Amino acid sequence: MEFTRHAYRSIFTGLACAVLTGPAAAQHTDFVLFGEPDAEMNAVSEEQKFVHPLTSPYVNENSFITTGVRFWYVFHDFPNTGGAGIGGDAQVAAVQARLALTDRLQLVAYKDGYVWFNDSTVNDEGWNDIAAGLKYNFYRDIDNQLYMSGGVGYEFGWGDEEVLQGDDELRLWYSVDKGFDELHLGAVVNYFIPAGDRDGFGNSERLSWHLHADYYVNEWFSPVVEFNGYHTTDVRGGATVGFSGVDVANLAGGENEDVITMGVGAEFRVFDSLLDGAAIRAAYEFPLTDETDLFGSRITLSLAIDF
Repeated sequence: MEFTRHAYRSIFTGLACAVLTGPAAAQHTDFVLFGEPDAEMNAVSEEQKFVHPLTSPYVNENSFITTGVRFWYVFHDFPNTGGAGIGGDAQVAAVQARLALTDRLQLVAYKDGYVWFNDSTVNDEGWNDIAAGLKYNFYRDIDNQLYMSGGVGYEFGWGDEEVLQGDDELRLWYSVDKGFDELHLGAVVNYFIPAGDRDGFGNSERLSWHLHADYYVNEWFSPVVEFNGYHTTDVRGGATVGFSGVDVANLAGGENEDVITMGVGAEFRVFDSLLDGAAIRAAYEFPLTDETDLFGSRITLSLAIDF
């Protein structure tokens, strides 16, 4: 597993460096902490508009400041064999909201929703935790399609423990997006720090990274490929299970084990003529690693509307 871990991290580091590489000077390069809103941000061509991330919707956040809503449905299949081997599935229905407070600052309500568990150990349903945060776009080079943002969020453990919720957690993230005309690349890194009391499963500090690529084929279609990585960096409290919760829950297991997934999907802007800014998106996600975890496969569907 050591070779796989280092290989994937090398791939991630290389792509992140490539994404960060751009001309040293550009006419509309804009690196600021505070400044006037830039109207040119909303005047880019259709070919230069990025598809929002499809997979790992709670923690995969790009660099753009938008206002809109995203309706999500996720069907998550648990593995039937291996260390986790619990079988069954979970379904999630959720709504995310994003509000551009300025052209630089965005309020993100990124986690909520209702969960239905149907597996060999849990057959219950309940509410997810609630999480929200602020994202700041501190770098913008419109001519060279290069954008960077940072954010901070907090998850309130108000959800139901019956569906593995109930964790307070601080989240810090950084994102970078680089376009090459019709081709758009993105990378996100998150760090999660437990807060509040530990639950019965314990908690852990975790790192996740997410890579995104989409290609503008025409005004109504863009294929998407994404990679997601999850790593437990420090266990707090006794680990009562032998696996991490990836993006499903914060469980004090899976230390020294990496979970890497790949998602393939597309965005369809077939309703854009009726409702400007609307898109239907779908992705199928599967694991690339063979570890003790909760990831069998996943189907993610969403309706995104930007205003």
